[in-house]
Amino acid sequence: MPAADWLPNANDNSNGRCNMKNKLSKLPAPFLHAGALAFALATMPAIVSAQPAWPAKPLRLIVPFGAGGASDFVARIIGPRLADALGQPMVIENRPGANGNLGMEFVARSAPDGYTTFLGNIGAVAINPHLYGTTLKVDPMKDLAPVGLVSETTTMLLVHPSLPVRSSKELVAFIRARPGEVNYASAGAGSLSHLQMELLAAQNGLKMVHIPYKGGAGQAVTDVVAGHVTVTIQTLTSVMSFAQSGKLRPIALTTAKRLDLFPKVPTLREEGMDIVSTSWQGILVPAGTAAESIRRLHAAINQSLPVPEVRERFATGATDVLLSASPQEFGDYIRAESARWGKVVRDAGIKLE
Repeated sequence: MPAADWLPNANDNSNGRCNMKNKLSKLPAPFLHAGALAFALATMPAIVSAQPAWPAKPLRLIVPFGAGGASDFVARIIGPRLADALGQPMVIENRPGANGNLGMEFVARSAPDGYTTFLGNIGAVAINPHLYGTTLKVDPMKDLAPVGLVSETTTMLLVHPSLPVRSSKELVAFIRARPGEVNYASAGAGSLSHLQMELLAAQNGLKMVHIPYKGGAGQAVTDVVAGHVTVTIQTLTSVMSFAQSGKLRPIALTTAKRLDLFPKVPTLREEGMDIVSTSWQGILVPAGTAAESIRRLHAAINQSLPVPEVRERFATGATDVLLSASPQEFGDYIRAESARWGKVVRDAGIKLE
């Protein structure tokens, strides 16, 4: 069709819109489709650019444990740093319950828009799937996407001062001579402190009575200080003041090397036991979150946390910055930890409903 037959006539005094409509109606269908495609391509950049850049509003950091514990301690330090790096407030929200499962389930079911983040720890992410099996409503390996590690917290073996032992070897000998008589406190059935004690018992052929506490380490530590229970392994964040004051006696560290805070306290490895573990924390988001949001959040973590201010504040709770080179590396780390502690759960026959 010649162009003159469908282009509007500049000298045409008739209604321009109706005239154009009449002209366009004469166009072949393929020509109209091509025109529509050209219009869509031309306007697409404007549509995309109209979308606000992430993050455009405050973020939430869900902590699956109560205030005052190791997870909350970490969250209160990293939250403001990440907020500064991302240019938006980060609201800390504690959602405790079921060994961290309630908070984890909440995040897994949240919109994958990058605004709901999860401070997951070794217990909730790597251990709980082996403890709860099909009763766990989410699979952290499928329903959450790893972003990056942020910290690791030292754990320590302690006893009430009335117990006549001053080393892990003496403690093992004491318990071995009294099978089934010595009790120990944990931060809950299936918690890291429970599994660490099970590992200690398995490696040394010990029989102890497990006293699990709900809601984290708080009440467990209180009862050991009071002498109601005599042995425990807890994060140093939870027992620091008691270990320094003498209300609890430090026996050994679960780290690979000694700490400057407690230079005279040996590691379990030094005492001949193959137990090296810490309580790590990392940030995850709902599966399906945009890769660019994950990349930016990971970059914010790695840029804003390894600084003197954060390290100094972490050190007050025997915590250190622990980072991953990429979200993928964090995912590999979770899988390795899950395999390690899953074996401990199975060997000990632990199962929770």
